[in-house]
Amino acid sequence: MRIEIEVGLGDGRKVIAQQWGAPDGSPVLLHHGMPGSRLGVALGDAPERHPHVRFFAYDRPGYGDSGRAPGRCVADAADDSAAVADAFGIGRFAVVGRSGGGPHALACAALLPDRVTATACLVGMAPRDGAGLDWYAGMTPYNVEHYTLADHDPAALELRLSARAEEIRRDPGRLLEDLRGDLPAADLRILADERVRRSVLDNFREALRTSAYGWLDDSLAFRRPWGFDPGGITGPVMLWHGAEDVFSPVGHFHWLAERIGRGTAVLKPGAGHFAAQYALSEALDWLRGQEVSA
Repeated sequence: MRIEIEVGLGDGRKVIAQQWGAPDGSPVLLHHGMPGSRLGVALGDAPERHPHVRFFAYDRPGYGDSGRAPGRCVADAADDSAAVADAFGIGRFAVVGRSGGGPHALACAALLPDRVTATACLVGMAPRDGAGLDWYAGMTPYNVEHYTLADHDPAALELRLSARAEEIRRDPGRLLEDLRGDLPAADLRILADERVRRSVLDNFREALRTSAYGWLDDSLAFRRPWGFDPGGITGPVMLWHGAEDVFSPVGHFHWLAERIGRGTAVLKPGAGHFAAQYALSEALDWLRGQEVSA
């Protein structure tokens, strides 16, 4: 059974959160991608495949009915995540972030070391100011244009995303169609799975139901300093990446893997960005192993 709550935060905002799975299981916080929502963090059979897990998730500020936090940085996700865990009566927990959720999962690992037991970052990104990193190398032109606007003309990006959000509200499949020309064959195969496609479309629909602000603020947060150093993470981290990823290029994976001390780095040949939909199961098994060995 899914339980959904509204979590009030110290600054007067609220976020919408949900928990499901085993009530007495090991808590795992799932951070959604961009654009995204709590509805798109896991395929529907995840509780059956992992009956020992108590899943919980929330919509980042600006998505769905979660209040906006203009100017937020990636590090701010740690306080919001702690508040959501508190609201569900959860003390210590593991964290998984996919795609745009990856940096937010790493923020929890870095800034909540006494609460986060282990972290998995699936097809995540590295910081824009990462020393020695060519941030755009290998990235699809669609994303290059998107983040270039975030750097140089945020107002123009806001107008563009607002218009696109309105189109996606009418037809959630529109974003996938816009991206199709940039997707490698590996991603097209994943999206042919009706379970994945349905999850992705439900995710987009809820994420942009009220506005494009979550999408905009994520985009700006990824391009400004994150507010923490991934190299300072002391807990165990799994980095999982597809070698054919053109949305979070493989250079980001290598940069993070070189800097996170207790990392388990998994690079999947022939896999793209959307393969992370399936990789969640592998990540949950890895988290389970960390719990058993602790």
